[in-house]
Amino acid sequence: MAHHANTEFVPLTIAVLTLSDTRTPDNDTSGDTLVERLEEAGHHTGDRAIIPDDVYQLRAKVSQWIADPEIQAVLITGGTGFTARDTTPEAVMPLFDKQIEGYGELFRQLSYEQIGTSTVQSRAVAGVANRTVIFCMPGSTGACRMAWDGIIREQLDARHKPCNFVEMVSVKGSGYCKGERS
Repeated sequence: MAHHANTEFVPLTIAVLTLSDTRTPDNDTSGDTLVERLEEAGHHTGDRAIIPDDVYQLRAKVSQWIADPEIQAVLITGGTGFTARDTTPEAVMPLFDKQIEGYGELFRQLSYEQIGTSTVQSRAVAGVANRTVIFCMPGSTGACRMAWDGIIREQLDARHKPCNFVEMVSVKGSGYCKGERS
């Protein structure tokens, strides 16, 4: 990871949401993995929930977190496949002010190295809504590990250069990547 020596780490408050009709707090290994990794990185878990694969419950929960000034990022695991119950992209994309196209592209590139062409069945998406960054990933623990370790960790670290999402989600941030301003 490229760090800038004069930049300090900024801990964020992150919510974790698991979409599943079968997972419970006792067996939510994907949610556990995300919480463990974000806290190891120095961030705080602001809230955590498990809800069924339901478009409206998902939108309601994410909307609540988007409106909460204390929540700066949301990690969603599950519902990104192609079954009839997999509706995470359809549920959250209308909430985005801007979509982060590169996240899904990079997720599938990293995933291809592990699972080959089956990665085309991942509809991992990300976006920004009300200065809250939202990352959606498949429900497998391995996919959550890969998304956090390979993409999200650096993008939620103010020391990662040339740019990251911390400035944009922090209240005092300028909201742009160095070199991106015209």
